[in-house]
Amino acid sequence: MDVVIASSIDAFARDEWNRLFPHELEDWSYYRAVERAGLTDFNYLYFALRENGELRAVVPAFLTDYRLDTTLQGGLRKVTDAICRIFPRLLRLRLLSLGSPVSEVCHLGFAPDCEPAEQARLLAMILGAVEREAQVRRIGMIAIKDAGEGQDDLWAEACAVAGLRRQPGLPTASLDLPHATLDDYLAALSAGTRKDMRRKLKNATALRIEWRDNIDDIRDDVLRLYRATFDHAEFQFEELTPAYFQNVLSELGDRASCVTYWLDQQLIAFNLVLHDERRLLDKFFGMDYALSRKYSLYYVSWMENVRYCLAQRIPVYQSGQGLHHEKLRLGSRLAANWLWYRHRNRLLDRIFAEVERLFRLDRLDADLTHHIKEPNR
Repeated sequence: MDVVIASSIDAFARDEWNRLFPHELEDWSYYRAVERAGLTDFNYLYFALRENGELRAVVPAFLTDYRLDTTLQGGLRKVTDAICRIFPRLLRLRLLSLGSPVSEVCHLGFAPDCEPAEQARLLAMILGAVEREAQVRRIGMIAIKDAGEGQDDLWAEACAVAGLRRQPGLPTASLDLPHATLDDYLAALSAGTRKDMRRKLKNATALRIEWRDNIDDIRDDVLRLYRATFDHAEFQFEELTPAYFQNVLSELGDRASCVTYWLDQQLIAFNLVLHDERRLLDKFFGMDYALSRKYSLYYVSWMENVRYCLAQRIPVYQSGQGLHHEKLRLGSRLAANWLWYRHRNRLLDRIFAEVERLFRLDRLDADLTHHIKEPNR
């Protein structure tokens, strides 16, 4: 078995990569778009295993300077922001993480004929390669970002052996759509939510909605709306570039769209989505906050995505991470994502283990605690 550590997804053929991720929207083309987007402060690696030349397992990874207060909110975040202005490096650690800064989950793929026992063995080999790479690069923190619940048993076994601890990440929200019409969807919501949604959508008639396959002529407006939304975000990890949006649309072709929302000739919101016959994946939403309340832009976008799914008979609308309180109210279910991590310095690792107990997301968010349960906790 040969261990491969590549710095570009071009080290893998499109078909051999996608063979390990059937029906995945964030496929080889998506990672190629991300890699060429020029995201500041991120470098990419790909850990893979080949046997007699055949790709048996692969997972993307990234390197960055990670701010330890990334998940803090409110007053605590204001305090740490002030500290970082004075001591910029104090709360930053060099990080090697499996996953991607802009994927929904950590995509860990295996050859279709790979049985569970072999998957466990291959993942252990990958984690060993991550440890060695971190040592060579003198990186202290290793992690897995957004290990999805669909592979939780596999991750839990391998990470326990590797000495990694878990803490909750933001869950992924998905809305099942067995309905025939928008009225049928609304009827499935609570009476209070249904009434609220009808009230919010009253002003939507003033808006024009356009589905586009490129943003070349509106790139600056899209970026302006994205940055406004980024600045309002509760958690900030990666900052996207114009090239990200353009690359995703060009690389994924008819599986990607930018949904634009216009008030007369003014672009006031956009939504980058990926889609196929199985699901619509909401990647990024940007809006004009001065007009967001009057036109209920988030909810107009939500209903437009539901409408598209129903019209195309797409059974699942995956709205991603964040705003899970509201997404639950709108009928979504949540799937847990987990962060696994360990500092390679044992003393520092013990300190992180103690500090983690105070700032876990499930301690700061009662709703998250109720809906996302850590196995054996």
